[in-house]
Amino acid sequence: MDSQYIIAHDVGTGGNKAVLVDTEGNIHASAFQPYPVHYPRPNWAEQEPEDWWQAVAATTRQVLEQSGVAPRDVLAMVYTTQMLGIVPMDRNEQPLRRAIIWLDGRAPEQAERIMRKFLGKRVFALIAGAELSGKDGLPKLLWLKENEPEVYEGMACFLDVNGYLTYRATGRTVFEWSCASAFGLDLKKKDWLRSIIRYVGLDPEKFPPLVRSIDRAGGLTAEAARECGLLEGTPVFGGGGDVPIAAVGSGAVGEGEGHIYLGTSGWVGVVTEKTPTGRHGVACIHSADPDKALLLAEMETAGACLKWIADQFYRHEQADPAIPNVYALMDRDVESILPGSDFLVCTPWMYGERAPIADTWVRSTFFNISADHTREHLLRAVYEGVAYNLRWIVEIVEKTFGFPLPVLRVIGGGARGAPWMQIIADVTGRRVETVVNPQEAGAVGAALTTAVGLGLYPDFEALKNVVRVEREFEPQARNAEVYGVLFRAYKRLYRSLRDLYREVNEVRFAE
Repeated sequence: MDSQYIIAHDVGTGGNKAVLVDTEGNIHASAFQPYPVHYPRPNWAEQEPEDWWQAVAATTRQVLEQSGVAPRDVLAMVYTTQMLGIVPMDRNEQPLRRAIIWLDGRAPEQAERIMRKFLGKRVFALIAGAELSGKDGLPKLLWLKENEPEVYEGMACFLDVNGYLTYRATGRTVFEWSCASAFGLDLKKKDWLRSIIRYVGLDPEKFPPLVRSIDRAGGLTAEAARECGLLEGTPVFGGGGDVPIAAVGSGAVGEGEGHIYLGTSGWVGVVTEKTPTGRHGVACIHSADPDKALLLAEMETAGACLKWIADQFYRHEQADPAIPNVYALMDRDVESILPGSDFLVCTPWMYGERAPIADTWVRSTFFNISADHTREHLLRAVYEGVAYNLRWIVEIVEKTFGFPLPVLRVIGGGARGAPWMQIIADVTGRRVETVVNPQEAGAVGAALTTAVGLGLYPDFEALKNVVRVEREFEPQARNAEVYGVLFRAYKRLYRSLRDLYREVNEVRFAE
């Protein structure tokens, strides 16, 4: 019998990656097509929905061509996408304007006003788990209603990135549970929070019908099939948001199991049958698994900190054609410095922070620098700073929410650097595991979610045996003492400098 495949699309901010995955989670081909982000005003970020679809169609054809796989052997197509996008659709099911994407922060006034309806930020955070910001979905929908009333009134419904691409593929307008939870989903009743949506001034009728990640949302229309080079009627599954689907790709799918994602940003996620209320910048959204929620603590900059030090301190090496990979060189340099970076501490809060502390004013700091410190000490301190932040998050997840995390499964491009993984194991005092193809965890997670939907696996727990661990890193006891001292200093740095960061940056960012 011929092998059978799932085409999974990882629809990011900078472009779409199509990955051809077999039913055991092995990758056979991949293709990437970029598209632009438009910034019409400061703090605004928009994309053309048609750009997403053209990238999906082109990369689908490319992976078929690369692999030589016949369209009849493609069991399904699925998307894992950037979350919090807004595409207003008219009554003829056409977009009324460009999509407002997650990166867009145009609605801080509306966020403030919504929170005032709940007696202010503090009360709102107690109810919802975190404060609203101008980047959140409901404030941006309210912004549309107030600033582009003709768009809001003409909008039969709005879709997010996943919903729009599902519509382009199948002609059906639906919203998947995990994506919906970023806008307002009752995690217990599995329905829109209609009374809250109405209370903040929005029309619940404009929120589309819901589907699960494992539901067949529809089949490819004749036109979509022609554009993608697939058979008409090929099933398209619900898929989900990039964060919940990456959790599946990590293989940490059992009750209370945790994973870390290290890309430009980073997060710690734990899947659970409970529906805890978020605190300390830790949110609770729907998991890709229809029976679970995902406790999510996101840090704004992880790999972005490594990119910063590469761009500022390794420029010459990046320009040298004899050095094909500057990060491999940085990994070697990190290993030349003793743990603790000779008591130098870096805080990795380049753009403010969400978790473990929700604070838009904080920034990065090198603490305790001396004339004995070198470029390589600064470099190792950056690697360690991200690890301290992760340790703080892990402690909150354990102490506040009651989920012990003895093992941390790491995915994302950062997982490819063995020295960083060892540092994280040493700083957190936990075993760290990395998976095969960690940077493709999103696409593999989407394909495996679809495989559950197709009935090829009985449930998500069965995927534990499918996702293979490639490397394990045990914490080295000899480094525990120095990291313990520096971690305590790291937390005190925030408490000591919190007011100062605000005082300085309120002036710096005053309009």
